[in-house]
Amino acid sequence: MLLWGMLSLRVALENGSSFFYGLGIMETNNTTLSYLPVGIFGAVMGLTGLAVAWRLAHLHFGVPLWISQAIGVAAIAVFVALMLAYGVKAYAGWDAVRAEFQHPIASNLFGTPMISLLLLPLVLADYSLALARLSWLLGAVGMTTLAWVIVLRWLTLRQTATHIAPAWIVPVVGMLDVPLAVPALQWQGLHEVMVFGLAVGLFFAVPLFTLIFQRLALEEALPAPLQPSLLILVAPFAVGFSAYVTTTGHIDLFAQALYMLMLFVLAVLLGRLRHLPQCSPFRVSWWAASFPLAASAGAAIRYAGQAANPVADAIALLLLAIASVTIVAFLAQTLGGVARGRLKALA
Repeated sequence: MLLWGMLSLRVALENGSSFFYGLGIMETNNTTLSYLPVGIFGAVMGLTGLAVAWRLAHLHFGVPLWISQAIGVAAIAVFVALMLAYGVKAYAGWDAVRAEFQHPIASNLFGTPMISLLLLPLVLADYSLALARLSWLLGAVGMTTLAWVIVLRWLTLRQTATHIAPAWIVPVVGMLDVPLAVPALQWQGLHEVMVFGLAVGLFFAVPLFTLIFQRLALEEALPAPLQPSLLILVAPFAVGFSAYVTTTGHIDLFAQALYMLMLFVLAVLLGRLRHLPQCSPFRVSWWAASFPLAASAGAAIRYAGQAANPVADAIALLLLAIASVTIVAFLAQTLGGVARGRLKALA
């Protein structure tokens, strides 16, 4: 995984320019790494979520712990590599970053590095509690600030139906990720912060899900490279379940309802996307699907731990297998693109 990050940076530095074609931003300059989308941090989210899911599988099913540890180390390595790469992009051509942040869809994906910072402490706490706390603090402040900016923008600027996309969920409903790592930080007095993240995330999930569902039902379909981002619609229920259980400390009727909604929405979307690999080539934007799948697997294993019945166990194992196979496939496609010098085309 570290090799992937190093190769990504090397290939990017050699290949140079163009911009964020996957989300429709016009080419603006020829600066180094200008084509690298901020949404690529979805890979860190997916790997970290998968590491957490495998750790829960270790606790509930007794699978080897080293699987979770290896995925967690890979997530850290990828995050460092992508931070360096995107830093090069920002340094070499700030106009490209500004244009990306002003884009009505791409701007929402600036939540992916913030969420990565919120999730990584779940892995970092095993190695350095101070580093885990720093990562969470940066992520919590950054996520809250971004949510405020994006909501203010929605209320200030007129939006169009065609700009409404699943990515809109990321910067505000992403507040649900704030509580997840708090128990691992061993910090006292953060319960109100956990409730704050949970409340903001759940409240905005309702109107945003409704808006996105209406847009998908009544407007033209999303472009093929963005179709996997439909799985982001699972996140409010999967992450909402885990955030609620982490904050309250138990699985009650509301948590069960979130879990059941997660299963239904996931089944619908997997049915909707079942033919996508055959009709559309892989793009970096597909990584947007990785975290919702990993989060669903983690939520299912957490639920199975309390349900204690074979059906819940079977669902948890199935979702863990789907998430693992999907993320391995995305990784293989990305590594293959890097090896062939096609990272720019995949972006």
